[in-house]
Amino acid sequence: MWRLYQFPLCPFSRKVRLLMGEKHIAYEMVREDPWAASDAFWNLNPAGRTPVLIDESRAITLADSRAICEYLEETSDTSPMINGPATVRAEIRRLVALFDENFYADVTAPLLSERMKKRLVLGQPPDSRALREAMKMAHGHLDYMDWLIDNRPWLAGSTMSLADLAAAAQISVADYLGGIDWNGHEQTRGWYAVFKSRPSFRPLLTERMDVIKPPAHYALVDV
Repeated sequence: MWRLYQFPLCPFSRKVRLLMGEKHIAYEMVREDPWAASDAFWNLNPAGRTPVLIDESRAITLADSRAICEYLEETSDTSPMINGPATVRAEIRRLVALFDENFYADVTAPLLSERMKKRLVLGQPPDSRALREAMKMAHGHLDYMDWLIDNRPWLAGSTMSLADLAAAAQISVADYLGGIDWNGHEQTRGWYAVFKSRPSFRPLLTERMDVIKPPAHYALVDV
């Protein structure tokens, strides 16, 4: 069986978990806190970041969420998430990069730093200006998602794809940390509500950090 080294609020771990859930690939989880990664984990991934996916029986070790997702796409025929003609596959990969890189840098990473790392590791209060800026940037990203949803059934085209999983993973972490204001974003809010009701997503809604609690609406599938 696959073993996934992950952190509950790592959006890249969540993306891999969503993909494996959609593909019905069994795995067990090992929690690896980013501020206390073990030497054994560094040996698995010299970058020191989650997720890492291993299968000891086949001597397979995969690191980096995009590499992991591409591997799973190439080796599993169930529920393809990078599908369609070359232009559609290129669009899926473009959007995955947008959420993995831009949304993460603008929104998720600052929220994790201010509301998780400062509290759990540094024992410091969050910077309110940094939080306001992250939420402001979130509005810009949600505006773009609203436009995509107005023009397509799913973010990258006619079917659900890895782009939707990447976006949902980032948004779910930002929403857990109270960094998403849904006012004025009914299109994306509706898309996300549909996503939250999927079996692959439900385990994420039940997980809680030891100290940091999500807002009341986080686990509601219709919000």
